[in-house]
Amino acid sequence: MLKKVLVTGSAGFIGFHTVMNLAADGFEVVGLDNINDYYSPALKYSRLQESGVEAEQVKWHTLVTSSKFPNYRFVRMDLEDKQQLFSLFQAERFEYVINLAAQAGVRYSIENPDVYIQTNMVGFFHILEACRHYKVKHLVHASSSSVYGMNAKIPYSEDDKCDSPVSLYAATKKSNELMAHAYSHLYGIQSTCLRFFTVYGPYGRPDMAPMLFAKAICQGKPISIFNNGEMERDFTFVGDIVEGVMQATFNYRNNESKFNVLNIGNGAPVNLMEFISMLEKKLNKEAVKKYLPMQPGDVYRTWADQNKLMNATGYRPSTSLESGVEQFVNWFTAYYKWNKKNSEILA
Repeated sequence: MLKKVLVTGSAGFIGFHTVMNLAADGFEVVGLDNINDYYSPALKYSRLQESGVEAEQVKWHTLVTSSKFPNYRFVRMDLEDKQQLFSLFQAERFEYVINLAAQAGVRYSIENPDVYIQTNMVGFFHILEACRHYKVKHLVHASSSSVYGMNAKIPYSEDDKCDSPVSLYAATKKSNELMAHAYSHLYGIQSTCLRFFTVYGPYGRPDMAPMLFAKAICQGKPISIFNNGEMERDFTFVGDIVEGVMQATFNYRNNESKFNVLNIGNGAPVNLMEFISMLEKKLNKEAVKKYLPMQPGDVYRTWADQNKLMNATGYRPSTSLESGVEQFVNWFTAYYKWNKKNSEILA
């Protein structure tokens, strides 16, 4: 019998790749997304099309079957709509929930705090309630390396204190972990929170540095380099993230605790200027650089301790920066032809 999985945020960057992996592996998958306009919905619809769901088929609260994967269906829905969400859980009886839906973006949270409370707090509360009432076997939830805030100790370990967030986005992600812990304790829900580290790759988010840089370099426009480039990020290829999600969801070895937290990162911080240099090399074009001071909510360095993930699943992300950037650039240059019609997708 096929394992039945709900993936929220399935028109998003990581959600799309997770759905493609699950569907190809034969799982029975339902994808859920509200297709909001935080960035251009055109890219989200493009991801859906790649997974076999055409834009004209998508309607609110209606399940659409993929033309590529008969075991994959998609529904447009808001997590804030508790009644519709509960109806979906009641009808489908999911065994596993992979919650990747969230309002992302550190800087955007400073300008638009309300949406983070509604989506990341209220929406996640509804997921927890649905998992409680409909007896889900395992809830896997996307957290973020941003919960570590300004921690001086590196690499970041899951056992480190994380009570000093420097953005509202980070605060909502840490709050989600605390909420999941409470529900695991009170109701016996098996839940795992995954702290992702700077994800990049094909179909990436246009508000993140790799896409912003690639677009600007190709168009000959300046790229904004904060803190004068004196920053390090644990850039993690999306394929490694998805494999980590799969391993944590289905192959977790430690069943002693109902609640667990795992880092998923490459375990090798890269200087921002090195990342830009690699992009320039693969795009065969030099960037026009604009150096700026540190932005509110940013941190100087991220670095994942991979040991807990390795011990719990036997898996360790390993895609090199050169290989990951090459795969990203190959997709980027093929997908965008730099004409007026397609440029809006990067908005």
